[in-house]
Amino acid sequence: MAINVAAYNLIREELAESGATLVAVSKTKPASDIQALYGLGQRDFGENYVQELVDKVPQLPQDIRWHFIGHLQSNKVKYIVPFVHLIHGIDSEKLLREVSKQAVKNNRNIDVLLQVHIAQEETKFGLDAGELGGLLNNFEAEPLPGVRIRGLMGMASFSGNKDVVGAEFRYLRSLFDQHAARTSEGLLFDLLSMGMSGDYQLALAAGSNLVRIGSLLFGARN
Repeated sequence: MAINVAAYNLIREELAESGATLVAVSKTKPASDIQALYGLGQRDFGENYVQELVDKVPQLPQDIRWHFIGHLQSNKVKYIVPFVHLIHGIDSEKLLREVSKQAVKNNRNIDVLLQVHIAQEETKFGLDAGELGGLLNNFEAEPLPGVRIRGLMGMASFSGNKDVVGAEFRYLRSLFDQHAARTSEGLLFDLLSMGMSGDYQLALAAGSNLVRIGSLLFGARN
């Protein structure tokens, strides 16, 4: 078995204390590894690449909750909308509108998170605080059918400095709290997705309730 059962059980215990949900990040991993973790009770899995996700879905149990956690291009939305459980990385109003359009076509309501840029690296995607507020204001004025904004997602700097990473997570939590009082149609701010294999404990301390963990469970990526 290619999965780390001991690490999985330990992480599940840690998350149980905070009530956070584990998304097992299975990108580049074979369906057999996902099936093995499914056999231990895991149901939430995250993928970064549309084609890989589309290929895996028919090979695996239908009650898996698939999270799309990578950078999503508008022209690829139509391929995942028929089955996706949660899209983590909405980083523009254009992308949100495309999800709405495809959701209506498929007679589905799609839950999404808005991605905020909190890291020092320029390579990571996401909205800044002003863009986030503007998008939410526009959504309140004109709710989009077929989509429901459930909260925020962010990725911290790739840094060994825990003070830097912790501060970035606390900043995202402050933005989450700032907008959580919005109660318009299509808005339900109850999910804060932050924290990965190297920093999930810092994320939990800052209030994350959805962590995305891959290498600790499946080993290093190919």
